[in-house]
Amino acid sequence: MITWPVSAEQFYNEKLVTDIHRTGVAVGSKQWASFVDVKKEASVKREAIEKAVTLVMVGDTAEEMRGRARTLGEMAKRAVEEGGSSFSDLTALIEELIPWSLKL
Repeated sequence: MITWPVSAEQFYNEKLVTDIHRTGVAVGSKQWASFVDVKKEASVKREAIEKAVTLVMVGDTAEEMRGRARTLGEMAKRAVEEGGSSFSDLTALIEELIPWSLKL
């Protein structure tokens, strides 16, 4: 994934993808910009984009990122299957909300 944050939580998402999960490459703004400033901050040099695309498409680093992304995908699939953590958490939330909604 190539990240190109502009404002709000996009910078946090970029850190998650590039630094924590290490499944992407950063390109673009390094600081938050208001929507008025977005156009000014949105310009990224062609060379930076080319470098980022090359990093995620070609070579050992790209293969490593894809491998980590595959692993995360498998973990996410297991989490939503019956008995998985997300499945169990959602089921618990629904069970907690049902009695409350009957009081309405």
